[in-house]
Amino acid sequence: MAAWPFFIIYSPLFTDERKINFRTPKIGVYNRNMIKRVNPQVDFIAIEHKVLDFWKENDIFQKRRDANAGKPKWSFIDGPITANNPMGVHHAWGRTLKDLYNRYKAMDGHELRYQQGFDCQGLWVEVEVEKELGFKSKREVEEFGIEKFVNKCKERVRKFSGVQTEQSKRLGYWMDWDNSYYTMSDENNYTIWGFLKKLFEAGKIYRGTDVVPWSGRSGTSYSQMEIIEGRKLVAHKSVFVRFPLRDKKNEYLLVWTTTPWTLTSNVVAGVNGNLDYVKLKAKDGAIYYFAQENLEFKRLDKQFKEKKQWIEGVPKLKTIAQIFKERGGYEILGTIKGSDMVGWTYGGPYDKFEAQSEPGGFPIVNEKLKEDRSSGKSQHQVVDPGKDNMGSDIVVAGEGTGIVHMAPGCGDIDNKIGKKFGLVNIAPLDSESKFIDKFGWLTGKSATDKETTQAIIDDLKEREYLVYVEEYPHVYPHCWRSGDELVFRLVDEWYINMDWRDKIKKVVDDINWIPEWGGEREHEWLDNMSDWMISKKRFWGLALPIWTFEDESYYVVGSKEELKSLAVEGWDEFEGNSPHRPWIDKVKIKHPETGLIGTRVLDVGNPWLDAGIVPFSTLRYNNDKEYWNEWFPGDFVTESFPGQFRNWFYSLLAMSALLEEKAPFKTVLGHALVKAEDGRDMHKSWGNAIWFDDAAEEMGVDVMRWMYASQNPEHNLLFGYHHGDDVRKKLIQLWNSYSFFATYAAVDGFDPSKGSIEDADLNIMDQWILSKLHLFIKDSREAMDQFRSDLLMKKFDLFLDELSNWYIRRSRRRFWKSEDDGDKQAAYVVLYEVLTNVIKILAPVLPFVTENIFQNLVRNLDSAALESVHLCDYPISDESKINLDLMDKVDALRRVVELGRSARNKANLKIRQPLAELSFTVKDDGVADFIFEQQNVVLDELNVKSLHHAESESDLIRYIIKPNLPLLGKKFGKMLPQIRNYLKDADGDQILNDIRTQKNYTFDLNGESIILIRDDLLIDTESAEGFTSSGDDHVTVGLTIKLTEELVQEGIVRDVIRQVQTMRKNANFAVEDRIIIYGLLDGPVGEAIRSFEEFFKNEVLAVELIEEDQSGEFSDAFQIGDQKVQLGLKRVKF
Repeated sequence: MAAWPFFIIYSPLFTDERKINFRTPKIGVYNRNMIKRVNPQVDFIAIEHKVLDFWKENDIFQKRRDANAGKPKWSFIDGPITANNPMGVHHAWGRTLKDLYNRYKAMDGHELRYQQGFDCQGLWVEVEVEKELGFKSKREVEEFGIEKFVNKCKERVRKFSGVQTEQSKRLGYWMDWDNSYYTMSDENNYTIWGFLKKLFEAGKIYRGTDVVPWSGRSGTSYSQMEIIEGRKLVAHKSVFVRFPLRDKKNEYLLVWTTTPWTLTSNVVAGVNGNLDYVKLKAKDGAIYYFAQENLEFKRLDKQFKEKKQWIEGVPKLKTIAQIFKERGGYEILGTIKGSDMVGWTYGGPYDKFEAQSEPGGFPIVNEKLKEDRSSGKSQHQVVDPGKDNMGSDIVVAGEGTGIVHMAPGCGDIDNKIGKKFGLVNIAPLDSESKFIDKFGWLTGKSATDKETTQAIIDDLKEREYLVYVEEYPHVYPHCWRSGDELVFRLVDEWYINMDWRDKIKKVVDDINWIPEWGGEREHEWLDNMSDWMISKKRFWGLALPIWTFEDESYYVVGSKEELKSLAVEGWDEFEGNSPHRPWIDKVKIKHPETGLIGTRVLDVGNPWLDAGIVPFSTLRYNNDKEYWNEWFPGDFVTESFPGQFRNWFYSLLAMSALLEEKAPFKTVLGHALVKAEDGRDMHKSWGNAIWFDDAAEEMGVDVMRWMYASQNPEHNLLFGYHHGDDVRKKLIQLWNSYSFFATYAAVDGFDPSKGSIEDADLNIMDQWILSKLHLFIKDSREAMDQFRSDLLMKKFDLFLDELSNWYIRRSRRRFWKSEDDGDKQAAYVVLYEVLTNVIKILAPVLPFVTENIFQNLVRNLDSAALESVHLCDYPISDESKINLDLMDKVDALRRVVELGRSARNKANLKIRQPLAELSFTVKDDGVADFIFEQQNVVLDELNVKSLHHAESESDLIRYIIKPNLPLLGKKFGKMLPQIRNYLKDADGDQILNDIRTQKNYTFDLNGESIILIRDDLLIDTESAEGFTSSGDDHVTVGLTIKLTEELVQEGIVRDVIRQVQTMRKNANFAVEDRIIIYGLLDGPVGEAIRSFEEFFKNEVLAVELIEEDQSGEFSDAFQIGDQKVQLGLKRVKF
């Protein structure tokens, strides 16, 4: 017989000094139809690769699909992953959630489509291709050639969609990988054309001039929904600048800005008419106006103190008062209302630039204002811009000066104010964010270049406009793909008029949002969003199907067929190509009404159009409405919440509301973000990013999936290898439970089909674990039906502990014993039922290890069984087996044991030291009777000789009630000393009783009722004399600490047993090997062993003790108390 792996005995499941007498397995037990022994030294990653091969070789996925064909449909709609780079561990969270709910629904008897998607088009792909080609600007792409560039983008998408496909398979993500959808497909693009056509026919598509976020690096604008993704904490040089008042000599408006470049385009200065403004005279006689509240206002003081939203190295900001004090001091001459300042005129800092004097603005001219000869320079005056559309003041005190410099051509809010007041627009930047002509010495310089900023500051200082300059930390928009700083630029773009948002809001309320607040967040976005900007001045993406004509009209084409019917030029060159640039650009059309010839606008579309149309393009909306109706709306979608309210969810909802006036999905599960273990974002530059491949091969996919499935989706997941190690320990605990069963089942040739047990054969522990099992099955279904895998895994954590650390540990002797009686068979049958159900419950979450276990426990016994655990039905609870009363009693029994261990720890009494008695109290007499019925469990677990039911917990423990001073201080303030004195003299037992029964303790103090809850108090305990005690609100235990000589000797023997067991393990003896022990047994250790010789020999499987100094086959020395002991071991040959 092969040597038994000692890991079994010494794993956490099997810590017991007592050895049992293993019998030799039956002849012929190692045949094909039997459970195989399991190597406890498990390699989960190797198992995962073998399982992947097994699935592929046996076509398990397709067999699951075939088994569910024709069953009730469950429609999952996948949000496409950007096919632009390999997956990171953040991608794997969402894909795990998608897979585990798909697997659950499949096991629950539903037909699924299993179609996942790749997001292909957009700037994120273009930026990476530009990096590959070494390009730094949009102009270089045009010089390279649009056709070659677009083909490069397509190549990158194909490459990384392949990479992500293989990575997703490694994750265990079951999809029809030969039927993935691609947002660059003709079907997807033409379906969007149809959506835009419907909007055009409703008069909702328009071209507008607006100030939008702009990337000079990428040469394109960003929509409102996109800029939030790229907001970064940065420090800019902010300036306090003075604007000279025209009719007030040596008097100035004090203005502050974080973007000095915009001063070139200033038109007006905004104040709040309701604020008081101070009139301050500086040391040099100059007079300044600014908000009175701002004089001593400590700007960003909290951020500086807490170092949150702060950048290292940036000094504390000064108050305006400090700034003027450092300039020689100041004098306050009085105050004035902001409303009284409205109408004041001033000179701008860059009125010398030609652009400031251009009538009607520059470079985009307002013809009406041109007729009036209005220019930036002529319009310089103080205005009160009032309130925004949310009812909030646009100009406020606090940060800044309470006077806002406004440049309608450089800011979105400023632009709205400009439209309100009829102001000119001065837009200084070109597509590369460089100053254009008529801006003097700045022409050709980049607005985002630090050298340009410094040059402007130097210029302002030289011409005595600059008052003060500082480093100012704030969150500022950057390109969420290229990372470059954005500017706000006046441009022509294409928009969807979203005045039909109420249609969208209606369908939002038809959706089950998980978490619930998701619906509220979506409503907030819909309430505050602007019109949807759908154009980008780029190359790779949806070709907007908008053709313009010489009379400035435009027309939206709704399909390829319509385009062909209207085409008058370029169709032959386009035919056979995808509807992308540059091929589509060659097609000219005749306007169906005017007959004018038009060309396509060169813009591409917002990429969220690509993803939002998915419930239509992938479900054959245009060519198979019967199929579409079968699968629409989707039953479920899941993506990361941050950003998706304004991105994918929004586009899905908007497009579905317009096309069908219904929600595109029934339930949405949103999850948070994956962060590094220290809570920081993961960044390659920080060295804390973890790529999927690395984690999969180092941590293992089942460990990763356990982490993802266990995480409350509302909270960020802190991902890292230390966290993975903690999860792996739990997976090993599951494996140990299985390994224990499989090893003994192999020895005994257990076969559940050969023999049966009756209910009468089940002992209390069997009934208890079966009750727990079926409650767990019930809970697991409820959790999965609610799309809360984290609740399932929390339940499993508890169940696994109950299974391994209680049921198996308490039942292990039943497996060890040689008698093949009903009790042993019951233990096998029960544990087999538990394990086979558990792996089915966990199969959606842990597809690899559960498959491995299934193959051994089920397929190795019955070749006719289902081929895979993933072909099984999801378990259904037998609620008749759920015995709540029994579970309460056993849980109370376990609590007695747990508290007993706690009491031992308090007194530093190790478990190997026997004690005379355990006394306990419980509230329920029925539970007390049960504990006495099961007293052998308590005596064995806690190593005590007898059990006693105490009359009162006060016989065992005393509770000392103290005030929780920090909490009470916050709640009661000056009354704290009186409360403290009251509690000092109060009856602690009465306080605790009220807390337990009423959840609070109430008393009168000087005529005022004081209510305390548990958190307001610190509850300490003190053991009664002669005991070491521990307790909670329901159970109290006390261990008698007096030790007799006999108890001391038994404790010594148990310590020696432990040392001998370790020696056996280190010597690689088999667990069934009998031994002879050599040693000179004298002193307390010798006396103890002689007193308990039979017990000692039985526990270590010794047939003889020989008092000689021999080493045998293996020897070792160890310390027992103050005595050194040297023993030798030798196996006995039979």
